[in-house]
Amino acid sequence: MSFQALDRQAPNSRAGASDLYRAVWRWHFYAGLLVLPFMITLAVTGALYLFDDQIDRIVHSDVKRVAVQPDRPLGAEQMVAAALTFQPGTAVKFTDPPAPDASAEVTVVAASGTRMAVNVDPYDGHVLGARPDQSTLMWTVRHLHSLRLFGPVARGIIEIVGGWSILLVGTGIYLWWPRQQVGGVVSVRGTPRRRVFWRDLHAVTGLAVGGFIVFLAITGMPWSNIWGGKVNEWANGSNFGYPSGVRVEVPMSGQKLHDTAPTAWSLEQAQIPESAPSTAAPIGLDAAVATFERLGLHPGFAVSLPTSATGVYSGSVYPDDLRRQRVVHLDQYSGEALVDMSYADYGPAGRWLEFGINTHMGQQFGLANKLLFLAVCAGIVLLAVSAAVMWWKRRPSGAMGVPPMPADPRVFRGLVAILLIGGILFPLTGLSLIVMLALDWLARRVTTRPRMA
Repeated sequence: MSFQALDRQAPNSRAGASDLYRAVWRWHFYAGLLVLPFMITLAVTGALYLFDDQIDRIVHSDVKRVAVQPDRPLGAEQMVAAALTFQPGTAVKFTDPPAPDASAEVTVVAASGTRMAVNVDPYDGHVLGARPDQSTLMWTVRHLHSLRLFGPVARGIIEIVGGWSILLVGTGIYLWWPRQQVGGVVSVRGTPRRRVFWRDLHAVTGLAVGGFIVFLAITGMPWSNIWGGKVNEWANGSNFGYPSGVRVEVPMSGQKLHDTAPTAWSLEQAQIPESAPSTAAPIGLDAAVATFERLGLHPGFAVSLPTSATGVYSGSVYPDDLRRQRVVHLDQYSGEALVDMSYADYGPAGRWLEFGINTHMGQQFGLANKLLFLAVCAGIVLLAVSAAVMWWKRRPSGAMGVPPMPADPRVFRGLVAILLIGGILFPLTGLSLIVMLALDWLARRVTTRPRMA
């Protein structure tokens, strides 16, 4: 090959690289435009929820904390009776105090149908207060974080944000990739008055937290409507939602575990067994609690009470230590354990997903887990702020400042094809990608339309 031919190829190669850079930059811009506002909300609420127990015990100390007494705590039935005297209705759940200085909680369905959480001092039966169930500060933060507070349609945004966040990290790594520049790779140049400072700060911060963003996006997907719902069905498998090997050769009701109390993600579809018909009297809550304690359920377990002749006592607990997660259903007449399931009984997919969820929530590795993800949340906010400042400094007056289209449209089409593959994996993300493509095409048509003389 002649030197002249090589000279002709070099500009073409540089033009191709420039076109690819423009295409990636354009979609990085779009991903940021769509995702960053939600990522700020997710980062702030997620950072708060890392310390949910600690914050709730401070904010709601009047009902959550009690003075430790030398006396033995009252029986569960006495505490339920005290709660019902204070808040008439039907008791549906009793939550054992998780620590000696913590109150017990009785969930009561009032005559109006409202579920109320009544906190009781376990030493003297004094009712500390009542409020609507799941209305503490941290429950509100949790529902804000998952967008559950705004209904099922809004929860679909979680899947869209998760998919676009992964796209944001992938395109960001390409844009960050060193191309013989000096500085801006792992260091920050200039001062806050210069745009290069914010560009470098954005790039270096993205490098530090990008992998964590992908992890959080994937482990947050189980809470999405479409992707999360389908994967949940697949992870649970058949056999009434319990993995093979767990005893389920007993009659099952149509009620699912998540209908009675918050549960592990992998057990949401698990059906609740039925007690065998009997002429004997029910064993009672005190005997059920004693059985759960004898079986070794972690302190702080919740007991869902039977509300019919075939109902069961369902004990469940989901502490930070995954190995201590447990669900046990007792026949209300014989006290026999109909189903006894722990984390070790989950299927391989369920164990991996629960491990990811537990780490996502800052529980798996103790305080180190919480502090690491607190720093990640701060990094995400910094990413969003630096992106906004950088865009503000580079935008043309009176325009959005969308990065230019590549000169060769084939590069753009190739990139979109790759993005669509990701859209197939995450359906709502794929749908939003199609909408974004249509809007981008419309915007280009409007801006390139020839003006009338």
